[in-house]
Order: sequence, then structure tokens, then C-alpha cells
Amino acid sequence: MTTEAILQALSNVQEPDLGKDLVTLNMIKDIAINGDQVSFTVVLTTPACPMKDMIKNACINAITLLVKKDAKVTVNFSSQTSSNRMDPKTVLGSVKNIIAVVSGKGGVGKSTVAANLAIALGAGGAKVGLMDADIYGPSQHIMFGIRGERPMMRENEEGKGLIVPIEKFGIKVMSIGLLIDEKQAVVWRGPMVSSAIRQFVSEVDWGALDYLIIDMPPGTGDIHLTIVQSVPVTGVIVVTTPQLIALADAKKGVAMFSQAQLKVPIIGLVENMSYFTPAELPDNKYYIFGKDGGKDLADEFDLPFLGQIPLVQSIREGGDQGIPAMAADDAISRKAFEEFAGNAARGIAMRNANLPVSQIQEILV
Repeated sequence: MTTEAILQALSNVQEPDLGKDLVTLNMIKDIAINGDQVSFTVVLTTPACPMKDMIKNACINAITLLVKKDAKVTVNFSSQTSSNRMDPKTVLGSVKNIIAVVSGKGGVGKSTVAANLAIALGAGGAKVGLMDADIYGPSQHIMFGIRGERPMMRENEEGKGLIVPIEKFGIKVMSIGLLIDEKQAVVWRGPMVSSAIRQFVSEVDWGALDYLIIDMPPGTGDIHLTIVQSVPVTGVIVVTTPQLIALADAKKGVAMFSQAQLKVPIIGLVENMSYFTPAELPDNKYYIFGKDGGKDLADEFDLPFLGQIPLVQSIREGGDQGIPAMAADDAISRKAFEEFAGNAARGIAMRNANLPVSQIQEILV
């Protein structure tokens, strides 16, 4: 066995999402050969890659079939989260991917989805931050069990004061709920809200992240425009429920980011509260709000469908208690969120490989 023979064999193994072989994509590193033993490292485009086993088996088969039948193959994995951010000196230049989680209306569980997406990506080994951009109705400080806490301040090299986000469950979290009295309403006009969002971008010490998840407010308004005009958003994830009314509003969210003037790709759509599963009957599914409405909507707009999240009592309880489902011991909800996060990570990697560099948008509205 030689290094050249190993690379030749692995050039027949395709990355399932990107459609090119591992050698062409420069994903094979550290080949070591010792007699019948060969080991190498496959560098994945995301720590949360759900295709590890498929890639591993394909690599082993390629070598045993094309190089040596009785070879003992060890496939290691590392990851370097893909990014299309070309200039680290730009705003949030140390953040590889900025993902906005949006919904057409309130009450569809967007914040729950954003919180568990962040934790699921972090559980896969990624560095993740979560920005609660819902200024009028913040909830992430409650979902992460950090209500009442206050973030610290630090100075950067230029002497500028920065807010240090609070870290919980391995996620850096920032919310207006950490800065104001919970009993007070945020009675601000649009310009003040936009100013607060810009501060969350420029005056928070996010550091180096693989993903910054932005929990957007429902609807299509000032904050959405401020975000895309302030940071280069990698892509958008749309949350809906199967209910007809929710789907009608979700279409507006899809339409907003599909406009030519925005140029923000939609990573995909996730359907929350897809079916009710009681804890005592985990195999039963009751379609309270309708069936497959989100999937049908994704098909209608030719969008990737990222998954279905069940309506499970423990998800609601976890959010209220400050322990999101992904941080709790609930097999049903954890599996659903892990599958969704894996599909989202794949969608982001495919977006980075196939679409132009994400940019700050200039919108004349």
C-alpha cells in the first residue's frame, strides 16, 4: 500500500452533499501506513455532520476493494466548519456562519427551535452563540435558565467596552432580557430597537464561533431589515406549524427573504408541533394541527425540508424550567432536534459550497 494508492482509492468516495470526491475537496489528511494497517483523517465541513458513518464505510470499502483486501483501515474524523466569509476584518469576522431563525407569526415555537438548534450544534462539537433579537418579547434568558443574571463587561485592545455574553450549556447567549427589569415593557420606537440590535452585533464579545444563531422576532419588520443590513447573514431557517393559518404567515417569511433585493438564502423549513406524542404512548402520533403542512409548503417553494419536531410536554416544561429539550434526558425530543440540526448543518455546508459569499444587504426601504 502506498499513499498514492490510498488517495486514488479515496478519490472514488463522494461527499454525499457536495457532490465531489473527498480528495478533490481536500478532506483527506494525515495518511499513515504500517504494513497492513492504514489510517487517515477525514476533515468534515461541520462537527455536526450526520453522514459520518456513511463516509467511514465508503472509505473502508474503497480501500479494501481497490487497494488491499485484508487491509485494516482506521478512519478518524476532525472538522473545520465551512464558511463563505472571506474577510475576517468585516463585522463579526470571527463568526463563520450567521443563521437567522424566523417565523411568519408568533406562537409557532421559533425560540424553542432556535435554542435547541444551538445546543444540538454545540453538542456536535461546534462553537455556537445565540442572539435573542426579539427585543419586544425576549425569551432565551428564560429558556436557558439565566433570568436575573447580568452579563459582565470587558475592554478590548482598543479600550472599547464589550458585553460578555453569558455561557450556558456550552452556548454563548445574549438577550435584552439580561439587561432590563423583567417587569418592564420595552416601549421603543423602531430606531431605538434597531440601535439595540446594532449594539448586540458590534458591542458584544462573541469571539470565534462556528455558528451564531439569531432568534428573530415573528413577522417581517424593522428588526429583520436591520439584521440583514448590519451583518452578512449566511442563511435563514423558517419555522412553522402544520396549521393552515401558520402556513399562510410562513409564506410571507419565505417571500421576504426570497426577494431579489435581499439575496439571503433560505437554508430550509422546519415544522414544529407536527404531532402530539404522549409520554406514556411514545409510538403514537396525533396530528392535532394537521399533517405535513410544513412539508407541503417546503415542496411548494422548492425549499429543503429540515425536519418535524413533535408536540411533547417535556419540551414545553424544559423551556419554562430553563433546561431546553436538548439539555434534558428526553429521547423523543432529543432525536427530533438532533435530526433537524444535522439537516440544518448539511444545508449550511451546501449553501457555502454552492452559493456566493454572504454580504451585508443595502435595502432602500
